[in-house]
This record gives sequence, structure tokens and C-alpha cells, in this order.
Amino acid sequence: MAEGVLVVLAGTISEIKKKEILEFDKEYEFEILWGFETDTYDVLGLVTSVGVEPTKHFDRKLPRYIESMLKKKTQEYPPYSSRAVGGKSLFMWAREGKINEVDIPTRHIRIFSIEHLETRRVLQKEIFENIKEKVNKVEGDFRQSEILKKWEESITSDEYALISTCKATVSSGTYIRSLAYHLGKEMGSGALAYSIKRTRVGEYRIQGH
Repeated sequence: MAEGVLVVLAGTISEIKKKEILEFDKEYEFEILWGFETDTYDVLGLVTSVGVEPTKHFDRKLPRYIESMLKKKTQEYPPYSSRAVGGKSLFMWAREGKINEVDIPTRHIRIFSIEHLETRRVLQKEIFENIKEKVNKVEGDFRQSEILKKWEESITSDEYALISTCKATVSSGTYIRSLAYHLGKEMGSGALAYSIKRTRVGEYRIQGH
């Protein structure tokens, strides 16, 4: 689901926990699938909503909404995340169907830059095949059968969906899948993170980016 730069540290606990290391800003290239929402805000979740292809005035509206993300100062943790509430990770509350029983915390974030690179139309049956390949790579009990069943019910084989590629530089701790989810809300179509690549962490970057 996600790939890219991962900084691995070695040394004493005090060295590894140095604040400046934990707060490196990050750069991402990511794809947004429009018209679908899941409970994890990415393709590895249960489909919760199927919207419409946001074709009307899409090219004009998208840059405006993307630019509005630069003003975003706080972000709510995704329901499926490791943030602990009441001694239990949010994803455990969500798996138990009790996420509505807790107050989901927010954190301060900064979006230094964000831009739209391209948008393409893709057959939904091709999207489903890609999702199926990703889900089948997951080991352990992560609702794989239920997830694939929901996707199969939500996909229309002979119709197209839009996928946009974007690039963003953000503060540490910013959830890219949450950005995709909220852009979908702004556009009125629903959206999720289709793929995520972290191209830079602080001074460490993928060559060529």
C-alpha cells in the first residue's frame, strides 16, 4: 500500500529518541482514487460509500481545493491508526465496532506544499484487479475476504474512475490518506489514497526525486 524512504536508526535509546530526528518533514507522491470511501481511507479497507465520478468542473475545482489544504493546521487521526485512546489503539476500537464510543484526537500539522501532477481515467475492473493484488499480499487477519467482497460489490466493470497523482511536503505525523479523504469530502465525490510513496524524510530522499 505504501512504499519509499524509511530512516532506520542505530545507537542508544536516548540518541534514537532525539526530538529533531522524530520531527523531520516528509515528502510524498500519492494517488487519489475519486468516487469511493473506505473505513481506512485507503484501498485496504471496507468500502463505506460509492460516490460519483467528479467530472463536472473537475479541472477547475481540484486546484482550488488542493490549495485550500495549505491552510489546514490540525488533522484528526484516522479511525484505523495506532494512536492510543483509553489505553487501546484506535484501530482496535474500530475493529470492535466501538469507534463512536471514543473521542478521536487531533494533532497539529503543517502542509508546506501540495500540487496536482496529473489525472487519468482508469477502468474500474482494472482498479479492482490492482486492489485484489494488494489485499492478497497482506498476511494475518485483516478482513481480507470481507474487504474484497465489498470492493467487488462496489465496482462497475465497464465504467471508469478518475485517479489523480499529487505531490506534497508535510510535517512529521501528517496522514496522507486523511488528506485524500478530506479532499474527497471537499469535492463532494468521496476519495481515498490509492497509493502512497514517501520520496523524502528530512535530508534522505529517493534518488531522482
